[in-house]
Amino acid sequence: MSDTRPNRVVIAGRDAALWLTASVIQRALGPAGVSVEAIELPTRLRSGEVIVTQPAIEALHNQLRLDEAALLRTTGGSFSFGQNFVDSSGATPSFMHASGAYGAPIDGNAFFPYWVKARSFGLDVALEDFCLTAAAAKQGRMMLPDETTEIFGRTDYGYHLPALPYVATLKTLAARLGVVIHHTATVAAERDEGGIRAITLDDGRRIDGALFIDATGPEALLIGEALGVGRDAWRPQFGIDRRLSAQTSRFLSVPAYGEIRAWRDGWLGLFPSQVATHVVQHYSSACCSDEEALRAMAVASGLSVSDATLSVIDPSRRHVAWEGNCVAIGETACTLDPIHGVDLHAIQLGLVHLLQLFPVTLNFAAERAEYNRLMQSSLERIRDFQSAWYALNRYGDSPFWTQARAAARPEALTHKIATFQARGDIAPMEDESFSFDSWQALFVGLGLMPESWPPAIDRTPPERMKQEFRRTLAFVKEQVLKQPTHELYLDSFCRSEAA
Repeated sequence: MSDTRPNRVVIAGRDAALWLTASVIQRALGPAGVSVEAIELPTRLRSGEVIVTQPAIEALHNQLRLDEAALLRTTGGSFSFGQNFVDSSGATPSFMHASGAYGAPIDGNAFFPYWVKARSFGLDVALEDFCLTAAAAKQGRMMLPDETTEIFGRTDYGYHLPALPYVATLKTLAARLGVVIHHTATVAAERDEGGIRAITLDDGRRIDGALFIDATGPEALLIGEALGVGRDAWRPQFGIDRRLSAQTSRFLSVPAYGEIRAWRDGWLGLFPSQVATHVVQHYSSACCSDEEALRAMAVASGLSVSDATLSVIDPSRRHVAWEGNCVAIGETACTLDPIHGVDLHAIQLGLVHLLQLFPVTLNFAAERAEYNRLMQSSLERIRDFQSAWYALNRYGDSPFWTQARAAARPEALTHKIATFQARGDIAPMEDESFSFDSWQALFVGLGLMPESWPPAIDRTPPERMKQEFRRTLAFVKEQVLKQPTHELYLDSFCRSEAA
């Protein structure tokens, strides 16, 4: 161990959390003399599993100099402009939660209040129709930003990445960056007064370090098992505790979005990639058996699925993400509900904050306290966004969805709902991951409509509003029709880069 700073980082874990962490720290701090060793435990991934990402991951990939075309070519991944939420019974309207801006400002004011006002006077145009990325997704097209669209607003995208090839890509990157890699079936932590002194592998080798990172997943073999940090259960907000993952043949034309289909005892996700359609069934074991869920999986998807892999989900957050000299990353710090595909985003948040607060001396109590504050706040804001979909659902009176509506809500979410319902405002909170546009699209899609709007917009004449609505709709249509189809773009993008 260094006498002046923790310049030897040891990461124990598996899969994306391990290799993203190792690569990010090596890339950022290796030139400053920090050495990184990765201890790889056996993967928990199975063939057919998919990683659904938020748009922010593109920036992290860029920092790691991961070429996008090469990544999609190697993994067979695809672009995603958002998710379409559907009631399998057909009783409730579907809605698109897209990654991008909804509408353009009018007379210097935000678009959304004008839409709310117009709806109260009979406008029958959905909010998502004013969104470039939502319109592109529904038309099966790409949305390649240019100067014109950037003036309009954000046009973000995420990915659907087949998990095993994505993790293999990250591991190759880590090795290329100079990360020292060890393989083991088990790890045992050797403690000292500061936390962890070393990790012993199954062959008896001992890896010592100054700062340890636990990326072992929910088992939390370092921060949980060795250091005894417990968890705050988030089960009251989330009824999902089982997941069945499978894949079937790819769509002939790969959609540029995922689809969430609510059914009686949970929800099913369809996430298309270039190589397959990834089908993920989420449900409550209190409401149906695994066999019933498997049968419902085929019915809700309308696809022939086989060889489904079962896993258990237990949403919860560690009391602290940094204890002693051990930092928890990803599912080790927080097991999130699967809705909205935020697992990789949580890893990214942990790494961004860790780099910002990476200790410069061995006395890092202040950095640790601030990291724990930031991570608690950031993870709870993600929880609130996920919880909103369950709390405000309109998916019938089955026990699962009824319990979801009746569950206790986080105080921050209750405040957000009340503020939005009163006048359409999204109460700003520290450490938000989701934009005002996303919150508005989610609330409106779930049927929650504001009762009023800010009076400042009343200065805009009705004819001016109508003119701007028509202009925006025409602009969205024009820009979307100019774009290549998602299928053709993937083919051209990946093939041309490979040539």
